[in-house]
Amino acid sequence: MASSLRIVIVSDTHGALDDRIAAEATRSDIVVHAGDIGSPEVLKALTPPGGRLIAVRGNNDVRGNWREAHWELLESLPWESRLALPGGELVVIHGHRYGNPGRCHERMRSDYADARLVVYGHSHRKCADQSASPWILNPGAAGRVRTYGGPTFCLLLASCSRWQLETRQLPVAAKRPAPPDTRIVYS
Repeated sequence: MASSLRIVIVSDTHGALDDRIAAEATRSDIVVHAGDIGSPEVLKALTPPGGRLIAVRGNNDVRGNWREAHWELLESLPWESRLALPGGELVVIHGHRYGNPGRCHERMRSDYADARLVVYGHSHRKCADQSASPWILNPGAAGRVRTYGGPTFCLLLASCSRWQLETRQLPVAAKRPAPPDTRIVYS
């Protein structure tokens, strides 16, 4: 295992990944997706060359929202994943089973007391709570749905001696121009 790892953390893409976040993923050792993935294309775009992708299912990652051809892949995704990193364990869940956001952090800390970081999604609201151990992180939404000002992701640099966490919010991407009107009107 490398002495220091660069980890991109995302959630809530719902089938549409911001291209700038996909570019960040290519420069990472590991990418973590905390659910509501939406399509295998998102997973493919997030898989770093020579690196690893860790992804869990979200409440919207169900057969009705994925093409039938990809149901086997969908059902292979776990609801929870644990990743041993230099300096501690990272736990990934979607968070939809925790209910009230006001109390979910203390419940997550209780459920995953041995972890160094618990990553969750679901709310689309970025949050980095380092007030107690384990740290609790929601990277926000990395797609186009409910981004609250632009897509977000987190970057974790992990070594045995230090973990450095950074949250990033990107400006909303300019909308692509609509194709020219090709209707022919007969009068």
